[in-house]
Amino acid sequence: MVCRSAPRSSDGPSTKRRCCGSVRPSRRRPASPAIARRLRCRPPAERGRTEPMLDTPHYASLIDTGAGIASGALSPVAVTEAMLARIAAIDSRLNSYLAVTAEAALSDAEAALREIRAGLHRGPLHGVPIAIKDLFHTRGTPSTFGSLAYRTVVGQRDATLVRRLRQAGAVILGRLHLHEGAFGGHHPAFGPCLNPWNADYWPGGSSSGSGAATAAGLCFGSLGTDTGGSIRFPSAANGVTGLKPTWGRTSRHGVFPLADSLDTIGPMARSAADAAALFDVLAGFDPLDPTSLAVPVPDHLGGLRGAFGARGLRIGLDEAYLETGVDGETIAAIRAALAVLEDLDATIVPVTVPDRADATAAQIAIMEAECARFHRPAYAADATLFGPELAGAVSRGLSADPIALASAYITRDRFKGEVARMFSGVDALVSPVTPTVGTRYDAMAEQLTDLPRFLAFTAPFNVSGSPSVTMPCGASAIGLPIGVQLIGPHLSEPLLLRAAHAVQQVTDWHMRRPPGF
Repeated sequence: MVCRSAPRSSDGPSTKRRCCGSVRPSRRRPASPAIARRLRCRPPAERGRTEPMLDTPHYASLIDTGAGIASGALSPVAVTEAMLARIAAIDSRLNSYLAVTAEAALSDAEAALREIRAGLHRGPLHGVPIAIKDLFHTRGTPSTFGSLAYRTVVGQRDATLVRRLRQAGAVILGRLHLHEGAFGGHHPAFGPCLNPWNADYWPGGSSSGSGAATAAGLCFGSLGTDTGGSIRFPSAANGVTGLKPTWGRTSRHGVFPLADSLDTIGPMARSAADAAALFDVLAGFDPLDPTSLAVPVPDHLGGLRGAFGARGLRIGLDEAYLETGVDGETIAAIRAALAVLEDLDATIVPVTVPDRADATAAQIAIMEAECARFHRPAYAADATLFGPELAGAVSRGLSADPIALASAYITRDRFKGEVARMFSGVDALVSPVTPTVGTRYDAMAEQLTDLPRFLAFTAPFNVSGSPSVTMPCGASAIGLPIGVQLIGPHLSEPLLLRAAHAVQQVTDWHMRRPPGF
């Protein structure tokens, strides 16, 4: 494994040529008879389309696309033009982009083509079109944060992660839809982002556009943020693979906050391998964000190569945690994923998850107070520019009881310790993402009235700062994706990605495509 032994500097563009080994996820091992039996696989027509993604270039993997560009078999300009044409043709059905930066994207693609022809290859993202959630500052262009209150904010410099993507040669197609302020719901002025699997159902949030665009082949990968589930919810709802990193593993410099002490930024892609390629660029210390972790960053993509897979991993399972308030389809899909892991020589170990109720309440209290701290000036200037969900969060945060808030921070410290002790006996915990498969848009208001239940499987692990990978593991009776998350101890992203990649080497749930896209 190759590590960057020193923390990464954020000053100036990188001039190093980074090696980029290739993990080719399309060459999957066939499922063993045991896995096939345990999955009880239905005919492909019932599961969604699963033909190889290379027959439709917009569904090709990020890694395969990058390899084709590096070899000269694909032109980054042609790939970018095709993706922009696809966005223009079909995104009106999804509203996943708030802004498409076509001119800048084509300019970046042309620069990538010149560099590659000159022998400079920046890595697996070089020339590959991706997209970012609309809360990253980008130099000279506006970022709305999904809110009318910030629609005139123009970035003076790129956010650190945007700069790292540019240094890696990625082509940024545009800015993706999100819940206003990364909380609650879409601002009425921007309209909803729709789920490509079923427009009547919530696409997850707050990184709704990231999930929908990635699932529908409108980018090869995207960036999301997560404060209480905002990478995990849309990954599960759209059938993509999302990585919520350890808190502090990625820089927050130049990113609109929801709650500074809970926010984290991570990749969303159509496979664990593609997510690893993105994460290799994103992870690392940033002196512009003193809360970022100054520890070496391993080669996450390179770590997927080799024969180890899930062998020897200890996967924690708390039966009561899994089944309490969770619907039958979700439980069945997660048990099928566990069966695959067992067949891959992982061991399922009984564990007891620390009580989540206080941790979830603490996350909500901290999130709303820190949200109010950031938005107070704009809210005081003109509260009418805020949509109802974000306005409600700001109002509650402004009126928070300081003693109760102090108790929430104390609860967070206690829960962190309890989670760390749980992980002393296992490598990862298997968990639902949501208690039910899919939420109809017309039922979202009711869901938001019971935030503790809605956030029960996600928010506690923002409190603990734990990393998590979410991947598809099945489909409901009406064809909606079902997601499972593997949660690990701090800095266990290499292990979590390896486990997800091992599952995806022998199953095809991540290869399913939304019908009609």
